[in-house]
Amino acid sequence: MRLMLIRVFIFSGVLVSWMVAVNVAQAIDVDLKMDEAKKALAAGRAPMEGANNPEDVKKVLQQAAVVTRVGADPEKDPCGANAVLRTKRYWLESFGRQESTESKKQKHEVRMPDDKIQKILDMPNLEMSIQLCGDDEYFAEGVQVALQQGSKTIKPVDVSPADKGRKNEGQGPAYRSRFTSRFAYDSFDPTAKTKILIYFQDGKMLEVDADLSKVK
Repeated sequence: MRLMLIRVFIFSGVLVSWMVAVNVAQAIDVDLKMDEAKKALAAGRAPMEGANNPEDVKKVLQQAAVVTRVGADPEKDPCGANAVLRTKRYWLESFGRQESTESKKQKHEVRMPDDKIQKILDMPNLEMSIQLCGDDEYFAEGVQVALQQGSKTIKPVDVSPADKGRKNEGQGPAYRSRFTSRFAYDSFDPTAKTKILIYFQDGKMLEVDADLSKVK
């Protein structure tokens, strides 16, 4: 985001002004309004409208995950720990893609009703889908998670049980698992650099860097 600041001063009795472009960091949109929500839905529809085969759809979905992913890039490090942050904007763009898909199927415009959009805007929690790898299919059983921002540690509202590990292809740990956690928006700073702390039952801990200022 870029904002234009206008500075004014008087020099030798003459009013002088100039504009300065200032870069402002993005951050998770906690307080989206209805008009912004509809723009997010449209942003989700746009790439799907040009996706005319399964490969195109796959690319659109992969790109959508990249925008809110923190941690390792699965394309470069298939077994690196990473998390997809399912923000309000993430859900709206996801439903926008569904609108596009259903519009094609039904051959007429399909749009989400305002009351359904409002439910997304009122969501109190940020959802995180966290992927990690280990050496046996139950390695992630009982895993817990927290956020660390400076000296503050934030606990989740809830954590879903981790999936049973799926066999991993290629080099590295043999199994891959995923679990979901939810954090109240009012419990953390959406502009801060953050560490996702993952605790295993055997006492090991894993850290994932997450710069929330770069996520919308």
